Amino acid sequence: MNKIWNIVVLGAGRIAAVHTANMQRHPQMRVCGIYDVNHERARNLAKVCSAIVIEDVEKIWNDPSIDAICIASSTDTHAEFLCKAAESGKAIFCEKPVSLDLAECDRCAAIVEQNAAFCFIGFNRRFDPHFASLKTRLMNGEVGNIELLQICSRDPGAPPAEYIRSSGGLFKDMMIHDLDMARHLLPEEPISIYASASCLTDPAIKELGDVDTAVVTLRTASGIQCQISNSRRAVYGYDQRIEVLGSTGMLRVENPRPLTVESWTEQGVSTEKPHWFFLERYEEAYRHELAFFVDCLNNGTVPYPSIQDGRQALVLAEAAAESLASGREVSVCRSLVEA
Repeated sequence: MNKIWNIVVLGAGRIAAVHTANMQRHPQMRVCGIYDVNHERARNLAKVCSAIVIEDVEKIWNDPSIDAICIASSTDTHAEFLCKAAESGKAIFCEKPVSLDLAECDRCAAIVEQNAAFCFIGFNRRFDPHFASLKTRLMNGEVGNIELLQICSRDPGAPPAEYIRSSGGLFKDMMIHDLDMARHLLPEEPISIYASASCLTDPAIKELGDVDTAVVTLRTASGIQCQISNSRRAVYGYDQRIEVLGSTGMLRVENPRPLTVESWTEQGVSTEKPHWFFLERYEEAYRHELAFFVDCLNNGTVPYPSIQDGRQALVLAEAAAESLASGREVSVCRSLVEA
């Protein structure tokens, strides 16, 4: 008989609600508790999934009935919760990033390793069916050797200033997904990064010391180039595209659309806009990553993306910020090898 895994969700915000809904649908998952510093918000989410509200987070760690923890709380709590879960023997599903600080991320990685903890980091885009198919076809050699990778990631609008203030900046908050995807698709680690960025959409973002428009170029030892472009203002919707140029052809992932109906008339051709935001665009990806998490639990296999994947994406994000500040290409080879 298949085991039912009891999981507690830490956090009761937008992403916690996404994960909780998917856990409810999974036949082997039971959401047994919700914790959030905002008890009212925790109560609201707990009602939806018939879970209890946990008001004292410390009670979680020594409770033998709890098998796993989903860390979907604010970023500044991820590292503390992850380390306590690892030390208490709970399986861990942690939203990215592990931390905004590389030294703290390394401390978490060491604790995970010391306790041989089951730790999954939520880079959900790896589980998007479109991107997963791209990865498989690249590995099968459909377009030969990769020579140029282009990743486009654009939001329909900037988040509130309150969010930006604690987000860690565009590179650690937004582009970190694309940096992980670059590592996921490239056949070798990047050895250098060059970043160019500006603030074009909202002066308030600049006042907070952040940027809203950025282009980053990664280079590998064999000379493969990867260009990532980010923008906080795509007025037509959530723009997520990848193109890979290989030695024998090209593979490209375009934006999925809510409807595939197209109009072809003498006035021109029109199609639907892309999905408006990430919740709609990556709805399937969130379901698939949770299913993979449960499969790993069932089979006792090592989950990925791992905490080291989380670390490597943070290394690249910090190198991008360093490149922007210095105006120079920054080597990342040493930092990646040290992991």
